[in-house]
Amino acid sequence: MSDEQQQSRLVRALGPIDATMIVIGSMIGSGIFITSAESARLSGAPGWLLLAWALAGLLTITGALCCSELATMMPRAGGVYVFFREAYGPAMGFLYGWTLFLVVQTGTIAAVAIAFAKFLGVFVSAISPDNYLFTKQPLLLGSGYAVSLSTQQLVAIALVALLTWTNTRGLKLGTLVQNTFTFAKTAALAGVVVVGGFLGWSATSAARTSAWWDSWANSWSAQVRSDLCPNRLDERHVSWQRSA
Repeated sequence: MSDEQQQSRLVRALGPIDATMIVIGSMIGSGIFITSAESARLSGAPGWLLLAWALAGLLTITGALCCSELATMMPRAGGVYVFFREAYGPAMGFLYGWTLFLVVQTGTIAAVAIAFAKFLGVFVSAISPDNYLFTKQPLLLGSGYAVSLSTQQLVAIALVALLTWTNTRGLKLGTLVQNTFTFAKTAALAGVVVVGGFLGWSATSAARTSAWWDSWANSWSAQVRSDLCPNRLDERHVSWQRSA
C-alpha cells in the first residue's frame, strides 16, 4: 500500500471511552430537559408519563440491539447508510445519506442549538425569541410562514458555527469537546434523577398527591391545535373537559 493510500484512510484514534461517549451523546439529547415537562402536561398523570417513557425506552433498546447486531455483521464506516445500502440497494442508501445530511441531522442540530439558547436566556434576559435584531416583528411570507432573526436564533447559529469549527480542528479537540459536553449532560440528568428521588418522598410532591392513572382527576384537559381541526375554528386551542 502506498503512502498516499495510507494517509487517506480514516484514523482509528477513538478509544472505548470516546466511542461510548459518542453513543451516549447521540442517544441522550438535550431535548430531554424540555420534552419531559411537555410530556407530563400532555399525559396528565404520573402513571401514564412513566408508562410512555418505559415503552419509548423499550423501543429504543430494541433499535439499539438491532443496530449493534448489524454493525457486528457489517463493521464498515457509514453506519445506517451501509445497512440500507446492503439491504435495499444503493439507491435507498443514497437517499438515506442525503436525507440524513439535509433533514435529520441538520434538524436535530438546530433543535439542540435552540434548546441551548433557550436555557441560556434564563440567565441572560437579552437572549429571547421575541428580541428581534432588525425588525420589530417577523417578516410574513404568507399564511403560516415568516422570517426572523432574534437574539435566541443568533446564539443558536453562533453555537453551531463554533462547534463546527472545533470539529474541523482535528480529532483530539473534537473528542475533547464531545466527551466534556456528554459528561456534563449525563451528570445533569443524573442530578435531576437524584433530586427527584429525594423530593418524591415528600408528602406534598406530585407523585404522592396526584392520581396516578386518572388524568381527569388531576384537572387535566385535552388540547388540540385549531389548524389541525377540520372546521378551522378561530380559537387557537379547543379543550374538552369532563363534565361534573
